[in-house]
Amino acid sequence: MKKVIIILGSIIFLMVLAIIIFPLIYTNEYYTYDEAVKKFARGKIITVDDKKIHYIEKGVGKPVIMIHGFLYNTTMWNKNIDDLSKKFKVYVIDLWGWGYSQRLQKDAYSFDLYSRQVIGFMDALKIPRASLVGQSMGCGISVYAAAHHSDRIDKLVLVAPAVIPYDLPMDARIFKLPFIGEFLISIPGDSLMTDNLRNIFFYDKSLVTDNYASEVLRPNHIRGSHNGALFIHRYMLVPPVVEKEARILSAIDKPILIIHGREDRAVPLERSQELVKMWKDAKLVIFDKAGHCPHDEHAERFNRLALDFL
Repeated sequence: MKKVIIILGSIIFLMVLAIIIFPLIYTNEYYTYDEAVKKFARGKIITVDDKKIHYIEKGVGKPVIMIHGFLYNTTMWNKNIDDLSKKFKVYVIDLWGWGYSQRLQKDAYSFDLYSRQVIGFMDALKIPRASLVGQSMGCGISVYAAAHHSDRIDKLVLVAPAVIPYDLPMDARIFKLPFIGEFLISIPGDSLMTDNLRNIFFYDKSLVTDNYASEVLRPNHIRGSHNGALFIHRYMLVPPVVEKEARILSAIDKPILIIHGREDRAVPLERSQELVKMWKDAKLVIFDKAGHCPHDEHAERFNRLALDFL
């Protein structure tokens, strides 16, 4: 029995050692920022506060800025840009640390930073006012910006908003664990994160094709991406999220459209039901058979609602 315990203890020790050491000797980040931008970026680059922002613009009319959520980039809005740009000047931005925007020191990321990115982007392009369309983390950023820069923001479209505290599913919480998160995010290839896209973000998993997953995940192989993502996951997307700003917004006359998938596993529907009670000028539309990305799973319906609202 003692021998068995020693063997099991040795195996556990070696496994723990491997989990700690593996991310130190192997990296899944194999592009420099400049290499990735040159090879894959399909939009423009602008510098704000000495930091580069990648963005796509299309259409004419009143400005609408679209802000992606955690793990994503401008790819998030591929099914929405064309329709919205028929009536509006649409700007789709990559947040710092994501897509083909610049990577920063990991502890730089915060809702305040991203709010300043949005307002700085507007200043750089001489956009006096704009409506914001956000998804998940992008909603938190939109709410923060609207609360602190109300005079610059017209309307908000919030998709699966990560705004007030919520419980994550276990397959997302595991990345918060020290060393485990670093180990998982360093595993070669995209199979693990592709599974997360299918299982956490989508109700209809068939929509996450290999090509789609590759487009979403490719920028996350830029050096400096993983530490930033883990920092945001562990220290930014945690209670109280932007609950303070949500309450500030409740005292401001700001039209808000909330869209939430009934089967969302990442941010529970009841969180949006709480928000619509908090905001007197908010309307909640629930999409059946939709997960964390209802704007993608039911793009035509989302586009009609957004166009009518904006």
